[in-house]
Amino acid sequence: MSATGAIEAVKSIDLEVQAGELVALIGANGAGKTSSLKAIAGLLPWSGSIELFGQPIDAVPAHQLPGAGSPWCRRGGVCSPRMTVAENLQMGAFTRATAR
Repeated sequence: MSATGAIEAVKSIDLEVQAGELVALIGANGAGKTSSLKAIAGLLPWSGSIELFGQPIDAVPAHQLPGAGSPWCRRGGVCSPRMTVAENLQMGAFTRATAR
């Protein structure tokens, strides 16, 4: 548990994704999947280092990370029923700026 009494789901993670790879974090509810992704996206505090394309992203504001190549898709009702599963997943590769 953390000092605030909240359960600490993730104590450490070591993950390396190569260019062109698709990776999924799979686990039970409360296992830390979302917390891990939010830390990578700069939305939760973390310690250690995170690199994107070999460059540290510690000082990059969270709102600039999608444009730098770090996709983040929120879950829950955002899939288009008119697109295939593959097409819905590929939508994570685009930002508003690149979609225009």
